[in-house]
Amino acid sequence: STVGRILALDLGKKRIGLALSDELGFTAQGLKTLEREGRRDDIEVLRRLTVENNVKLILVGDPLHMSGEKSRQGEYTREFARELEYKTGLPIRFWDERWTSREAERTLRGSGIAHDERKPAIDRLSAVILLQSYLDSAEASQ
Repeated sequence: STVGRILALDLGKKRIGLALSDELGFTAQGLKTLEREGRRDDIEVLRRLTVENNVKLILVGDPLHMSGEKSRQGEYTREFARELEYKTGLPIRFWDERWTSREAERTLRGSGIAHDERKPAIDRLSAVILLQSYLDSAEASQ
C-alpha cells in the first residue's frame, strides 16, 4: 500500500471525532475534536487536514443499527462522505462503528475526565478505536 496516513472520522451532529494513523499504518492517535460549523466549513477543515497530514485514505464510522440495518444517520453519513470524497479526491472506506462509542465511554468512565469534557473526549476516542480496529484488521494490510 502507498505511504500516507489514514484519517478516521466519528461523525456526529455536533462534533466530529478525529484520529490519524502514523505513516506506516500501525497506530492511531486522536486529534482535536472538530466542533461542527456547517457541512461546507467542516468539509473544508477536513480537506485541509488531509493535505497537511499526507492522508491517503479516509475512514468513516458506519453507523449501522445494532441489527445491521442502515439507519437514517447512515444515509446522512454517506452523503457527507460522498461530498468529502469529491472535495478531497481521496478514497473513503466505511467501517462498522457499532461498538466504538460504547467502548470509548467505558474506557473514559474510570479516567477522571470532567463530565463536560467527556463528550469531545468520547468522540476523539471513538475515532481512535475505530481507526485502530481497522489498522488491526487484515484488510488494512492489503
